[in-house]
Amino acid sequence: MIAENNVLHREFAASIARDLWGTPLEILEVDNGKAALVIANSGQIDRAILDLQLPECNGVEIARELWRTVPTAQIVFWSNYADEAYIRSLSRVVPASARYGYVLKSAPQATLRAALETVFLRDRRAIDQEVRQVQSRVSSRLAGLSDTEYEGLVDIALGLTDQMIAVRRGLTVRGVQNRLRHVYEKLDVSTVGAKPTVSAKFNSRTRAITCALERGLINHAVLSQEQQKLDDWLAAQA
Repeated sequence: MIAENNVLHREFAASIARDLWGTPLEILEVDNGKAALVIANSGQIDRAILDLQLPECNGVEIARELWRTVPTAQIVFWSNYADEAYIRSLSRVVPASARYGYVLKSAPQATLRAALETVFLRDRRAIDQEVRQVQSRVSSRLAGLSDTEYEGLVDIALGLTDQMIAVRRGLTVRGVQNRLRHVYEKLDVSTVGAKPTVSAKFNSRTRAITCALERGLINHAVLSQEQQKLDDWLAAQA
């Protein structure tokens, strides 16, 4: 399956796949995430080329369902983005034994061919160097946010108060404030030790959101998903 909403990119990927196999190859081409999700759940495919940004459902969710249905499935992610938000989300769904690739569309055309050959024919991983660097940062205990710290960042990006975060996450208000302090420190927006005239120039919450957006820790797609989770949680509380 090739899930890509740009028709030229989709045709290009299909041509490379057919050329690699050298024999008749059935390829299911879709231009939106909802259709791709249906195919992923069908159990009819074991290889996929996925864009991460698709209408209706993103590539991470499609990969999650494909690996759930076919644990040995081989997937190559072909994306414009190496955002930390996508890579963090992807790290949560990739099985430890998965053979997958992550290629940037900005890379030379030969890179995609090499990745498809490595993953689909040699059964090995093929990760772009830029993506590997972001993966290292995500997993770093010093520079990367823990899952709970990332939750805190998402919560303030959604506009929740300390009190509401405490209720949602089962914490005390002091616990929320400690969690956010760690976020500010890792994003280098902490005002600890700063002169009053300097620290007064920034609001830590909004500054953290700005830094997170610049770093790619959060983006529109991730926040849309998190908003839906928040809406579901609020509805359950009513």
